Amino acid sequence: MAADGNITKDIIYDAVAPDDFESMLELDRYNARSTAFDKIISATHDHFWDPLDAKYIDFDEPFDIENEFILPEDMIVSMQTDYVSSRLKTHKDRVRFANLSTLRTFSSILHGEQGALNLSASLCHVLKDQGAQEYAANQTREEARHVTAFAKYIKARWGRPVECGPTLKALLVEIIGSPEVYKKIIGMQMLVEGLAMGAFATIFNNIRDPMGKKLLQLVMTDEAFHHKFGKIWADRTIPHLTEKEHEIIELWAAHCFQTLLFNLVAPSQQRDLYEEFGLDPDLVIAEMAQMVTDETRRENMKEQSNIFRVLVKTLLNAGIITDRTKAFYATYVDIEELKGEGDKMVGDDIAEEGIKYLQEINFKDKAKQILIAAE
Repeated sequence: MAADGNITKDIIYDAVAPDDFESMLELDRYNARSTAFDKIISATHDHFWDPLDAKYIDFDEPFDIENEFILPEDMIVSMQTDYVSSRLKTHKDRVRFANLSTLRTFSSILHGEQGALNLSASLCHVLKDQGAQEYAANQTREEARHVTAFAKYIKARWGRPVECGPTLKALLVEIIGSPEVYKKIIGMQMLVEGLAMGAFATIFNNIRDPMGKKLLQLVMTDEAFHHKFGKIWADRTIPHLTEKEHEIIELWAAHCFQTLLFNLVAPSQQRDLYEEFGLDPDLVIAEMAQMVTDETRRENMKEQSNIFRVLVKTLLNAGIITDRTKAFYATYVDIEELKGEGDKMVGDDIAEEGIKYLQEINFKDKAKQILIAAE
């Protein structure tokens, strides 16, 4: 039986219910493997890395977390308010506050990677095509090393992560638990992975901890490929949708986008941090609400690497945004300007540099040129 409500326009995304293992034993299935994902699967060897091997990344590399900012002060939004800034009197207080705020950023990334691990594993249970299933199994293995690596980084710098925020947790639970493949692919492979690429590029360009910088680049060498899986799905699915199906997919994408835009780094989810420094969380939240308006969001999204601009571009390039929802996104982004920017995603250049670094380790004198773009 097909998964309930699945919108399949290409046989390579045919899906069954998660508990329908018998369908996996159909003999014809074994000779019907699609080649659509072969380039991404084969390229796995070129961006292999091991978070447990110090030749790729050394988690014992020291950093003076008591006196040095991991991310600069101007990236910590709450520190831009008069209330917070005026009450953090000493340099050490400012560093500690900023770095504990950064811990929350990296904890969200860690929880997101755990979500991606479970999501890609869940695709292995429902995708019938062997090529699609092998791709999902490959991604599962790569997400597993991301969980290991971010957990090791957080342990090295802070000791332990903080709880997943309720909004991100609810969205991850919804995507992973959904029986519909389109919800998983749009929610995770296109939006959460797209968000990750934008966030990683922004943090990579600003982070002052060399270990954290190397970690982000290594992870981006994998994420750039994961993003391509969603693009292949969109190329083979979106043009063939009925009006009703397109509406279902478009509204689901808008739901995921809105959830992430308004709640991902909501100040209300950092109340414990403010209280730890003797700050009134309600005052911090009120001042931040005055700073972060639709107008400031729109201004911020003019930046090429703004993480939400990246998401809108992803959906636009995939053909998911139509006149039905264009106005919603146009509140924050100039849609016509985005259309003229082409397909290249923010973070691709960083990932390509990372792949060259990995090739030098993995192949030494046999290094060969590998392009990220998968057809």
